Amino acid sequence: MKKHHEIKTRFLIVLIAILSPLNNVTAATVIHAGTLFDGTGSNTLEEMSIVVEGNRILRIEAGYIDPEPDDEYIDLTGYFVLPGLIDMHVHLISEYSSRSYQESISLNASDYAIRAVSNAEKTLLAGFTSVRNLGDSDNVTVSLRRAIHKGIVPGPRLFTSGTTISSSGGHGDSTNSLRSSLTSDPGPEKGIVNNEQDGFKAVRYRYKEGSDLIKITATGGVLSNAKDGQNPQLTEEEIKTIVKAAKDYNFKVAAHAHGSEGIKRAVRAGVDSIEHGTLMDAEGMKLMRDNGVYYVPTLLAGAWVAEKALQEGFFPDLVRPKALEIGPKLQDTFAKAYQSGVKIAFGTDTGVSAHGKNAEEFSLMVAAGMPPVQALLSATREASILLGQENNLGSIKTGMFADIIAVSGNPLEDVSIIENVDFVMKNGTVHKAP
Repeated sequence: MKKHHEIKTRFLIVLIAILSPLNNVTAATVIHAGTLFDGTGSNTLEEMSIVVEGNRILRIEAGYIDPEPDDEYIDLTGYFVLPGLIDMHVHLISEYSSRSYQESISLNASDYAIRAVSNAEKTLLAGFTSVRNLGDSDNVTVSLRRAIHKGIVPGPRLFTSGTTISSSGGHGDSTNSLRSSLTSDPGPEKGIVNNEQDGFKAVRYRYKEGSDLIKITATGGVLSNAKDGQNPQLTEEEIKTIVKAAKDYNFKVAAHAHGSEGIKRAVRAGVDSIEHGTLMDAEGMKLMRDNGVYYVPTLLAGAWVAEKALQEGFFPDLVRPKALEIGPKLQDTFAKAYQSGVKIAFGTDTGVSAHGKNAEEFSLMVAAGMPPVQALLSATREASILLGQENNLGSIKTGMFADIIAVSGNPLEDVSIIENVDFVMKNGTVHKAP
C-alpha cells in the first residue's frame, strides 16, 4: 500500500511539472501613453494603456492599468505615442556623395553590405520601423532582410524590390556612360529588358533572388549618368507584361517616373505606385485617381538634388542640368496631386539624402499644403495599405505588430517634432528608450 502511494505521489509530481508551463501567464509589456495617435484616423486619445505580448498588441484600454508583477512597465505618460513609421522609398545600401560614381566601380558588394547595416540601424532609431527598399545590387538587401528578421543586426522591417527592372541605357542600367570595354548588355538577370519576353524573364529572376515586390524605371532619372531625366524608357506593352508577370508571383509594382508620358503609360499598364512623379500633369493625376494608384512623392530627394546642383563639380556634367530642372519641381507637383485627391503614401528616396533624416519629409509635405495629420497617416495607415500589410502594420490596434514610437511633443501642432524620436519599439522589442 505504501509503495502504491509513493508511485502515485511521483506520478502527480511529474504531471504537475508537465502541466505547470501551461498554467503560466506569459509576461507582457504595459505601455502607458499620455497621448495616443493610433493611425486609424485623425483623432487622438488621452491616457491610454497598450498591452504587448510577444510581438503583437494584445489589447488597448482607456486609462492606466496596473501591470502584473512579471510584466515590463514602460512609462510614456509625458509623450505622444504613435505607430512605427513606414518609408516607402529608401536605398539602404548607399548614401549619395560626390564620390558615388567612382565608388560604383571601386567598391565591392561587401562594402555596400556593411554600409547597409549601419544605414538600417539609423533608419530604425529615427522611428521608421518598416521600409520599402527600391533598388538593390548583388542581393545585399535580400541578405539584410534575412539578418534583420533573425535578429542578427538591428533594422526596420524590410521589403525589398531586389534588382530594378530598366531598359538598355535607361535609369537603372549600371553600365551607362562607362568606357566601351566596360559596357555590356546585362540582360533580364540584371534587370535590363528590351522587349516583352525580357520583362517576363526579369520578373522571374526577381522571384528567384528573393524579392518582395518589383521596381521598374518607366522614365529617365536624375542621378543616372545619362542625358534625359524624363523621357519614357519602357513601352506600355512592356510594362503591361511586367505587371502581368508580377501578379503571378503576388508582387506589387512600383514605377519610378518623372516625365508625364511615362507616368501615364505606367498607370494605364497597372502599376501600384508612381515614385517621384515630378512632371505629372492633370491627365496623369486623373488616371491615378481613377485607377487607385498611389503617389510616393520623395520631396526630400528633390530638395536635396536641387541644393547640391548649385555646388560646382558635385554632380557629373550629364546629371547637373537634370537636377536643376527636376529637383525644384517636386514640391509644386505634390501640392497639386494632394489637392486633386491622388492617394499619397510617404516616401523619401533616402540614400539620395542622408539616412536617419527621413522624417524631414514631413515638413516639406506640410509646407506644400498637406495637414500634419494627413502627413502622419501617409506614413502609417496609407503606407501599410500600399504595402498590403494593413492587417499587421500602420496602426496601434489589437492584433497588430507591436511597432510603436513616441516623441516628446505634439507633431499635429508642429510636425518637425517627429524628426526627434524618443522611443522606438519594433516587433515588441525596445530599440530606443527615453
